[in-house]
Amino acid sequence: MSIPIYRVPGFAAFLVARLAAVFAMQIQAVVVAWQVYDITRDPMSLAYAGLAQFVPMLFLLAPAGDLIDRFNRKTILAASWVLSAICSGWLAWLSYSNAHPSGGIYAALVLFGCARAFMGPALQSLLPQIVPRERLAQSLATNSMLMKAATIGGPVAGGALYAFGGSVAYLVCLVCFIAGIVLLRQVPILHPQEIEQYPEGEARPGMWRRFNEGIRFIWSHPVILGAISLDLFAVLLGGVIALLPIYAQDILHVGPAGLGLLRSAMAVGEILTGMYLSARPFNRRVGVTLFAAIFLFGCANLVFAFSTSFWLSFVALMVAGAGDMISVYVRSALVQYSTPDHLRGRVNAVNMLFISSSNELGEFRAGTSASAFGAVPAAVLGGCCTLLIAGGMMWRNRPLRGIDRFEDAERIHRG
Repeated sequence: MSIPIYRVPGFAAFLVARLAAVFAMQIQAVVVAWQVYDITRDPMSLAYAGLAQFVPMLFLLAPAGDLIDRFNRKTILAASWVLSAICSGWLAWLSYSNAHPSGGIYAALVLFGCARAFMGPALQSLLPQIVPRERLAQSLATNSMLMKAATIGGPVAGGALYAFGGSVAYLVCLVCFIAGIVLLRQVPILHPQEIEQYPEGEARPGMWRRFNEGIRFIWSHPVILGAISLDLFAVLLGGVIALLPIYAQDILHVGPAGLGLLRSAMAVGEILTGMYLSARPFNRRVGVTLFAAIFLFGCANLVFAFSTSFWLSFVALMVAGAGDMISVYVRSALVQYSTPDHLRGRVNAVNMLFISSSNELGEFRAGTSASAFGAVPAAVLGGCCTLLIAGGMMWRNRPLRGIDRFEDAERIHRG
């Protein structure tokens, strides 16, 4: 009988380290969103907060993916957390000194976006090196489930800590990043990193050519391309997270503590679904299941859009989180099972670009739509677009719709 996944050497330390980092990111996201909107009272300020993080990620993901495939991934991840801790310290100083011009906050978020460009691909590329391959799907589900625990506790803690001042909340973030760095040192590597080898005497291709290898891999793999594109457009067009400060203040009237609960609601649905997937990971009819999850996500966001009840909104976001968790599980497993180790950094960097586009650009899209039409019409439009995109891609992408097992994606690519 195999040992529980959390007893695989180093896996628990890896989970706790990542848990601390995600906890810090969630606290910081809630406090920054509340501060920026409270200072400006302008929905566009929330759009700019998302854009400030996305732009540096857009420019740095190519060199990040290349460096992650060429150098020690643990070292790169630790360095990204050091930079994140510096950002939290900067925000704490701005808050403590009452230096609240939004420009200073945006500048700190730009630096944080630089750190995230390396953090995401390094994390995703490191996980397959620390668990047996036959336990990879289970480790992905367990990892995702516990990370969502941070997205429950983080926003709630952020809302509560804000009562003591933004500087206190940001200092907690700084401590969490430092704790993650310390724990990461205790994670052993089970599978040594594979460095791509080139024939003797042949010039090593440049960074952009190497990064393009990851793009070509995804482009030639219709199931992977379809899965990450579906997730991209679903969250980009249908996400409502950026609108939560407006709903909390102007529609549901629940204050910063209520905002923290709303931001954690999706994570509640995600963690409950993740607990089930961790205990009983599925590997049949994954294509159909992915589309069903996206439809569930879109319908739940439509319910949230029309709701004027806090608890109905909370439940709707929980259901949306359940759909999102299934989507993340399927997409992550398809990418990890199909990608050679020497390409993981570059492929995960491209995947991170899709994820960041959906999250940060999704926040920009939601903020601009709310500024132009109002929060409720923006949320309704997003939910409808998600359903239309899911229906169109299900009709057009037969390989993704018809895939049965995760391993089939690799055979489709090769064959």
